[in-house]
Amino acid sequence: MTTMLTWQAEDGPGLEGTRLLLGTGGGFRALGRMVRTGPHGAFTASYRLVVADGGTVERLSLTTATAQRERHLTMSRTEDGFWLLDTGSGGTRSEFGGAVDVDLAHSPVFNTIPIRRLGLHTEAAEHTLPTVFVTLPELEVREVEQVYATASVLDADGSACVGFRWDDFTAELTVDADGVVQRYPGVATLLP
Repeated sequence: MTTMLTWQAEDGPGLEGTRLLLGTGGGFRALGRMVRTGPHGAFTASYRLVVADGGTVERLSLTTATAQRERHLTMSRTEDGFWLLDTGSGGTRSEFGGAVDVDLAHSPVFNTIPIRRLGLHTEAAEHTLPTVFVTLPELEVREVEQVYATASVLDADGSACVGFRWDDFTAELTVDADGVVQRYPGVATLLP
């Protein structure tokens, strides 16, 4: 199933639009663009994300632009669990503690990855996950630990809630029957 989705930012002026192609077994492809403005500066970001049928990130290509500069980052996960990072000036190899998920600042699309892979919208569970976090617009990469826990499984209306915790930040994500984040309080809400 292919669909176009647009989220309105809740933490400042901005939009994210994504062409989402859902696959089987938690896999999907996303082609998206984000535009943000605000007191800390304006930027645009585009991404191409490939999540394998098993629900793990295979590849992510990112480009960001501010008035001052443009940045690029490509991340690929090898079969032996290493990440290859390339900023256009040569690649590096990183392990990131076995992380199979990537979280991109300001984007609800990337929280969809572990929710779909782990089926947190259909079966109650809690998982603490090593995650590769990418900042915007700097494209700085670091490993973080995030916790996802089912708050409620799919109801008759086809929505579920998944709790998300990272350090002192917590949110209850609303997801649809496919595990796609519809609302990320304080970050973004899907437009009808």
